[in-house]
Amino acid sequence: MFTLEQIADIHHRLGSKDSLPRYLRALRDVGVARYDSFVSDGHSVYYGADGQELVGPPFHETFAVAEVADQEWFLGYLKEGGAGYVEMSRALADHGVERWSFDTEQLTITYRDKAGNELLTERVG
Repeated sequence: MFTLEQIADIHHRLGSKDSLPRYLRALRDVGVARYDSFVSDGHSVYYGADGQELVGPPFHETFAVAEVADQEWFLGYLKEGGAGYVEMSRALADHGVERWSFDTEQLTITYRDKAGNELLTERVG
């Protein structure tokens, strides 16, 4: 059974774009199968292969997520890069991206809109 403290420690040590594959493997090693991070307030929900589910605290102020995603804008925005986490979350919310999900087995990130539609899946490792 993984804990929020373990997750926070892994995030502190490996939570950057440059170490993303190692970060996801470390989460997998403590039992996290996947997690969803919500752009509305930055909270995450962590899921274990054994059915465990933990909800992390909000990370930033609340942003309203647009009802309809602008996929073309979103894909262009990702190519630009360079935004900080809160700035990126606000921009994604404004353009209808509800969450991103990491799969620690497949080493992928998937972005989804409010209806659960997949906007993009990328391999990260």
